[in-house]
Amino acid sequence: MAKTGREKNTKNKAKHSKLMDRKKNKARSEKILRKERLQAIVKKSQENQDNS
Repeated sequence: MAKTGREKNTKNKAKHSKLMDRKKNKARSEKILRKERLQAIVKKSQENQDNS
């Protein structure tokens, strides 16, 4: 017998994919931020070595 009413699981799947996208975007932005901070530290240390 076919299920009557609204479709099965579509609401939960949409919510799950939204949450997973949010998680991936957060990880991606943290990775970029970490990379920028590291580049700033490296640049600052190179400037200090040049001045010494």
